[in-house]
Amino acid sequence: MFASDMNSVREASRVTTAGMMLFPIQFTWPYGGRSVFISGSFNRWAELVPMSQVEGAPNVFQAVCAVSHGCHEHRISAVTLNQAMPRISEEDVQACRHRISVFLAAHTAYELLPESGKVVALDVNLPVKQAFHILSEQGIALAPLWDNCKGKFVGVLSASDFILILRELGNHGSNLTEEELETHTISAWKEGKAYMNRQVDGHGRPIPKHLIYAGPCDNLKDVALKILQSGVAIVPVIHSSSEDGSFPQLLHLASLSGILKCLCRYFKHCSGSLPVLQLPIYAIPLGTWVPRIGESSSRPFAMLRPTASLSSALNMLVQARVSSIPIVDDNDSLLDIYSRSDITALAKGRAYTHNLNEMTIYQALQLGQDSNTPYEMRSQRCQMCLRTDTLLKVMEQLANPGVRRLVIVEAGSNRVEGVVSLTDVFRFLLG
Repeated sequence: MFASDMNSVREASRVTTAGMMLFPIQFTWPYGGRSVFISGSFNRWAELVPMSQVEGAPNVFQAVCAVSHGCHEHRISAVTLNQAMPRISEEDVQACRHRISVFLAAHTAYELLPESGKVVALDVNLPVKQAFHILSEQGIALAPLWDNCKGKFVGVLSASDFILILRELGNHGSNLTEEELETHTISAWKEGKAYMNRQVDGHGRPIPKHLIYAGPCDNLKDVALKILQSGVAIVPVIHSSSEDGSFPQLLHLASLSGILKCLCRYFKHCSGSLPVLQLPIYAIPLGTWVPRIGESSSRPFAMLRPTASLSSALNMLVQARVSSIPIVDDNDSLLDIYSRSDITALAKGRAYTHNLNEMTIYQALQLGQDSNTPYEMRSQRCQMCLRTDTLLKVMEQLANPGVRRLVIVEAGSNRVEGVVSLTDVFRFLLG
């Protein structure tokens, strides 16, 4: 229940329906507010349903609820700028985390394996250019690396590697050539990356990095913690029947998205016993938010216009250490999003040979779209949510394949307010 103060506004009334079925009833709140919620006897007062702002009418909020036959009471609660947020005790937060930890510890990575599917691995001696095209053709942003001499998987090649490669080669000239990429094998790039990051021993030799992976019997909590602590997007699930680990088999690529899907499937029907899951995300708080006037932010929030250069976007992805950048118009309303994985689209037509300072983000995003698709329709690929969406609703959206973050937008205007990622959700759930 909301904490009330002088700036809160509430409405309580009755609705009456007839018949032996559920009726869609539209409720309207014309008095404004930051967030507006409705609850009633029609849902046993068990859930605060967020009301959506009507486009073009910033003070009007509406919601449609399924109401059964009979006389019902309902209450509309408006959260104003100075009203206290929904509150929940620290005990409830810890109880939620404990239940989720127990569930994850009781289930294994084996349960993430699909009934059918494929995994792609790359040989470390493959030229970078060829690897670039393979990932683009397969529609994937990363792949494990196989070293045939060592007889094992030794690492992962990701979209971040391609971003660093293009930035590094771009420092040596205005245009990139296929020959430059052809001379770099994946193995040579990984060694060069170690030198760039000064990951060398006392003799100047690169220090080998150990592959972070999971076994099929590892529990999901340990897998999630490996992903969080190492800062990677996936961990390969590898099985070997030999004690020495020889002849390893690549079974799956485990991600936070797959683990979250397991969580949502289990807790969706018992979320009432976990009040934290019914909280709006702004009340937790969750994610990275655009600072409001007079506020300071510990983490920078990056946004760009579609006319900005692709090189500026790549630099921002690296320097701000983010995985995506919202692309906005002059009113900061969301148009599209540029993610690290979009770098593979440059393989089409060998666009990576162009001057990245002269290519705009708009042009780069066009490479990944059908030529007949209008630019204004690309926002459909942007996964969005509202600040009033519950944690459970956000979790269910993030559990969809390929979704790694949601852009938090203002209802009606689509003005960007923040971003919430899979990593944000798991850091909160696991404490």
